[in-house]
Amino acid sequence: MGARAVVTVPNPVLREICTPVESFNQRLSDLTTDMLATMYEAKGRGLAAPQIGVTDRIFVMDCTWKEGETTPMVFVNPEILSQSEETSTYEEGCLSIPGQTTFVQRPAQVTVRWQTLEGDAREDQFGGFAATCIQHKLDHLNGVLCTDYEGQA
Repeated sequence: MGARAVVTVPNPVLREICTPVESFNQRLSDLTTDMLATMYEAKGRGLAAPQIGVTDRIFVMDCTWKEGETTPMVFVNPEILSQSEETSTYEEGCLSIPGQTTFVQRPAQVTVRWQTLEGDAREDQFGGFAATCIQHKLDHLNGVLCTDYEGQA
């Protein structure tokens, strides 16, 4: 299919808690291909499934492509296993909330477990902007928007 339209506020799908993925098939592969195409076309660094109207627990991200190196990642059924006490504050924007940013304080490092497109389990630690991006996208899978943190940073 290719790039899809990005869902924006106040669409209620952005407030839904997403459903775990159980079928690792061509539909899932096609969906994530479309999600990456949508993310790049919209000039984002991450995109969660509800941002294109799908309530599956999936997000994609590529935190480095704007600096010239493409490192696309797909996270199926992601969960944070641990997080640092140290925090970082970033000015976060969101493709689903055009023209608005907010400063959000989040753990500076997170350990994440997720599944690949084949259903294989992965686990890794992320810091810096990647940790922030992961937490922002996980929020989307739980119906939370970055603007919900306004005034907390």
